[in-house]
Amino acid sequence: MKKYFLKAFIFALPLSIILASCGETKKKDISDFQAKPTEQETAKASDPLKNKGVGPVKSVTLGEIDQALADAGKAIFDANCTACHKVDKKFIGPSPKDILSRRSPEWVMNMILNPEVMIQEDPIAKQLLAEANGAPMANQNLTEEQARQVLEYFRTLK
Repeated sequence: MKKYFLKAFIFALPLSIILASCGETKKKDISDFQAKPTEQETAKASDPLKNKGVGPVKSVTLGEIDQALADAGKAIFDANCTACHKVDKKFIGPSPKDILSRRSPEWVMNMILNPEVMIQEDPIAKQLLAEANGAPMANQNLTEEQARQVLEYFRTLK
């Protein structure tokens, strides 16, 4: 009798494992791992031009385009950013063309300087991360001056 139960158990165990693994599984996406935005984050996201982001840049004054600054910014962009960003279209990351119609200058500079914290704390950066299929922006370790040069280059892209 014991042999019968042992044979039944040996047969039933693999069968039950196979049947259990045939169940429907839910595919997880990046939104399963993201925290829900707070009221303050929702307010920031609702007016992206007022959102200054998270980082060292609190205020940027823009005047006429400084072409020397823009040329330096283009060189930095070409050397550090073109693997993920294309001027005229979305690639891995968004196009910088007309960025200042979508984001504040402070937000742009803070994203350049502080992408890790922006992705964790800024609602727009979180959304961009989701749109980029979870590919975070790499920190290029630029200085504020270099980030300002890149911003000036972005101003010339129309």
